[in-house]
Amino acid sequence: MFFWRVPAPNEALLISGSKRRREATQFRIVTGHGSFVLPVKQKARVLSLALQEAEIVEDCITKQGIRLNVRAVAAFKIGDDPASIANAARRFLSEQDRMEVLVGRVFAGHLRSIVGGLTVEQIIRERDRVAQEVKDGSHAEMEKLGIVVDALEIQEIEDATGYINHLAAPHAAAVASQARIAQAQADQEASQRELEVAAMKAQYQRDTEIRKAGFLAETEQAKAQAAQAGPLAEAKASQEVIEQQTALAQREADLAAQRLEAAVRRPADAEAYRKRTIAEANRDEAKLGAEAEAFRKRALAAADRDQAKLAAEAEAFRNTTLADADARAARVRADAAAHAERATAEGQADANNARAASLREGNQELIAANRIIEQLPELVEAAARGIAGSNLTVLNGAAGVNEVLAGLVGQGMAVLDLLRTSTSAAAAGSQAHAAAVGTKEPIPAHLIDGQAGRDT
Repeated sequence: MFFWRVPAPNEALLISGSKRRREATQFRIVTGHGSFVLPVKQKARVLSLALQEAEIVEDCITKQGIRLNVRAVAAFKIGDDPASIANAARRFLSEQDRMEVLVGRVFAGHLRSIVGGLTVEQIIRERDRVAQEVKDGSHAEMEKLGIVVDALEIQEIEDATGYINHLAAPHAAAVASQARIAQAQADQEASQRELEVAAMKAQYQRDTEIRKAGFLAETEQAKAQAAQAGPLAEAKASQEVIEQQTALAQREADLAAQRLEAAVRRPADAEAYRKRTIAEANRDEAKLGAEAEAFRKRALAAADRDQAKLAAEAEAFRNTTLADADARAARVRADAAAHAERATAEGQADANNARAASLREGNQELIAANRIIEQLPELVEAAARGIAGSNLTVLNGAAGVNEVLAGLVGQGMAVLDLLRTSTSAAAAGSQAHAAAVGTKEPIPAHLIDGQAGRDT
């Protein structure tokens, strides 16, 4: 479009003429994009934002009063922010081609001020410091102008009085001295190297002569060997014949030794081995026989010892069993005697009662039972004496003896219980009969005893 304006990337489009702008600039700044410009009513101008260069050549006087000609280069441009663009537009829009001169003059003034406070040595050794101080000193002024300094470099320092050359003289002299020393060392090393090369050449020549002498000696030796080749060949042939004969004799001797080995030594070794084997077998057989006999005797002795031990243990057990049986029999006899006495006493009492009852009733059965009761202790004592004098065979030890005695006592107690039962029944009958009769007087006890004595 004809009225559409687009600035370049390194340009700023300044549009003036609008009355509705409220910004302080009173004009519109367009960068990076296009804008519509009304004809007649608005006006557009272009401000370059490209990098520019200002060369500074200035005579300065140092802190020491020495005049120096300093050459520097400053790289600058208008800032990209709206404030910098506005400041630069107001100052350089119509004089953009003179910006380098104006900026150069500002830097020249600050350069003279900074150099005036430094010595020549500081300026020479600290150029970066000088440049940075110039940039820092001019920063406020450049900001008012809307300019940004990208770089400031001091290119050259000239001295019309020769002060800098005099400063360099000691260093130059030291460098020259070091150069001469280095040259002398190099010459010395070169001479030493030449001597080493000459020695190496002499050694090489000597080695060459020695090798030549060795070659000549080998040649003469080869000639001498060639002259003696015939006799040596004959002697060598004779030596080979002798060696062959010696080898043949050695083989014949080996063959004779092998024949001797096969015919004599091996049969002799076999016979010796057979006899040695038979002797070892006989010795082993005798040894085994002796060991078997010793083992048999040890086994018999052990069997006899075990049999005697068992017999002694059996005899001791028999004696112990018999003693235990005797003790039990004595205890049984004592128990039987006590029981017999107790039974006799009880039987006497029962007999007295039975006699009394029988005398009252005239019961002959009770009298016979009384007689049996009177004979019961003698029967028990006879049974005990029979057991004491008898030779019993007890199969189950003390338990068997106890069973026999318990059986006898049990039988006696059964008989005694039977008699008691019969006597009690007879007495009960007599009492009943007496109660029924009710007229007879009871028989005194002394009459019963007398009657029993007569009956006996």
